[in-house]
Amino acid sequence: MEKENQKSGFIVINKSSGPTSFNVIAKLRRITKIKKIGHAGTLDPFASGVLICAIGRDATKRIREFVGMDKEYIADVFLGAETDTYDRTVVINCKLQIKNYELDEIKKVIQKFIGPQKQISPMYSAIKIQGKKMYELARKGVEIKQRGFSEIEIYDIKILDYEFPIVKIKVKCSSGTYIRSLAYDIGKELGCGAYLEELERTAIGEFKIEDAVDIKKLNERNWGEYLIK
Repeated sequence: MEKENQKSGFIVINKSSGPTSFNVIAKLRRITKIKKIGHAGTLDPFASGVLICAIGRDATKRIREFVGMDKEYIADVFLGAETDTYDRTVVINCKLQIKNYELDEIKKVIQKFIGPQKQISPMYSAIKIQGKKMYELARKGVEIKQRGFSEIEIYDIKILDYEFPIVKIKVKCSSGTYIRSLAYDIGKELGCGAYLEELERTAIGEFKIEDAVDIKKLNERNWGEYLIK
């Protein structure tokens, strides 16, 4: 019998690179013995960082409070190549002749992406077109030209480090922003192509990576200690 009425709340998980967000949920179900668990904002398998998980029926009803919160990411952008998914999870499909860009050149381009904007959804995303998820269509070789766009806002982008061909950036943005698309667009603007090499979500609203727990530390006895009501 589930313990829905005994414990309910949120656990801020520091997801490692590799497992899917659903893998994290499945493991939490085994640990807590509670089936009603959800999360606020999917992280791609290769991405790491803050994943807010709702434990129990009462908490899952409140997930929308967290989904729309602003996000913060640290991303490694690889300059000089492109992939179909806009990230490193597939084979590079295009390498371009490029130069070793000066830091000031990159800064000027990145500044153009700060502010409200319309961001085209990437083909490899879970957005549905006529009942089909776009990544399912993409895997079949189908490309949707008119993919629509999302109204997003990027509040700030800081360059943390640069050693060609990797530029490390910190991005503060609204919910719904695809950092993969941002990396791709930066590459287009520079004229060299780019894709997302690494991604860590460091914050959702006021929930920071410093406050998140590695799921490996959780067990049947202690998980309740990490619940946020």
